[in-house]
Amino acid sequence: MYQVPDQTGRRIVVTGANSGTGKEATKRLAAAGATLVMAVRSLEKGNAARAEIEKAVPDARLEVRHIDLADLSSVRSFADELLGTDLPLHTLVNNAGVMRPPKRIETVDGFELQFGSNFLGPFLLTNLLLPRLLESGSGRVATMSSGVANMASIRFADLQWRTSYRGFLAYGQSKLADMLMGLHLAQVAEENGWPLVSTIAHPGYTRTNLQTAGANLARRAEDAKPAIQWTILPSQGVEQGAEPLLFAAADPNAEQGAYYGPRNGLTGPTKRAAIPRSARRGPNYAETLWAVAEGLTGAPRLADRGQPALRGTLGSGV
Repeated sequence: MYQVPDQTGRRIVVTGANSGTGKEATKRLAAAGATLVMAVRSLEKGNAARAEIEKAVPDARLEVRHIDLADLSSVRSFADELLGTDLPLHTLVNNAGVMRPPKRIETVDGFELQFGSNFLGPFLLTNLLLPRLLESGSGRVATMSSGVANMASIRFADLQWRTSYRGFLAYGQSKLADMLMGLHLAQVAEENGWPLVSTIAHPGYTRTNLQTAGANLARRAEDAKPAIQWTILPSQGVEQGAEPLLFAAADPNAEQGAYYGPRNGLTGPTKRAAIPRSARRGPNYAETLWAVAEGLTGAPRLADRGQPALRGTLGSGV
């Protein structure tokens, strides 16, 4: 099992920290000495996860805070609360997500659910917390993508899947968007000399409730699908599946703009993965998506913000 390097003195936000890879990452980061902000949609589930982690890690330093990544006003409120204190922030782990709802669902802001909650919500959160991450002097953003991104594309003409909805393809677009976000942030950080490392990870074929939870969105209780039946493809438990994200979030050897996943693609120890062709469709592919996302979310324009300007926005929440 991967041993997380010492994280003493680091304060880390993990989205979706109440289950799956998010909960496992939170537990092991806490065991390595970090202080964790568990960013969750359900405070009840978040507090239950906190109690479970504290049993395994008695000296864990955990804080549960509400965020709904499918609601941009909730993202802004979460960021305002964090930036409203003098506490540092060293790492943001963009982990939370939803997968393949059976029909097209919109967020409160009118976005297709997967694109909104998997990408636009984390995108806004990353931008809003960026000043505090830079202020730490050793900031890091680790973003969870998926192997499904290898087969995806960004449908700029219909990002919200209004003309035709296919859940699996929409999920792939959202995870490719996450990858492009991580890559572009890495490029901008490098170009500006920011004290920030942006990494990307994927969990391979990891057994969590992600597939079942998404499949049962908008279904009546009596029509809910049972726990997913795993295929003949090799799969792994969450202890192994969380390790690429942990490496991306905490390892000193994780590199700027690097992508990490299981050694065998679906399972196994962590290794650096190749950036798929789907993410290399021209030099401006990621930059174009970033600009579109800025317009959709109202995030501060990255092109306008050098490091001194970012420091000047601390606590503004805009």
